[in-house]
Amino acid sequence: MNSSSHNTPDMGGKSNIAPAVPAHVIFKLLGFTLAMIVIPIGSYFLTLNSIFQGNSTFAGATAAIMANVVLVGYVIVAMKEDQSEAIEAAAKESKKEL
Repeated sequence: MNSSSHNTPDMGGKSNIAPAVPAHVIFKLLGFTLAMIVIPIGSYFLTLNSIFQGNSTFAGATAAIMANVVLVGYVIVAMKEDQSEAIEAAAKESKKEL
């Protein structure tokens, strides 16, 4: 066996140029990244003087809670997306069998 035959692509074949991660997944990740930065910091400064009268402990706790809310939201969205992709794959597989 020639070792170079395993590493060279077929001249007549087309290479797969589809992105490894779909664009909508990247946009969701960027959106949740921005939310993870803006929402906790914003909630800290919004609640520091307006709700908690300068008590930074409570404002910090609010920021931590909001960070967890964003994280849980991301997990829920990711799980729903994964389930919908599995359902679509099963539907395509059943169409192939018919």
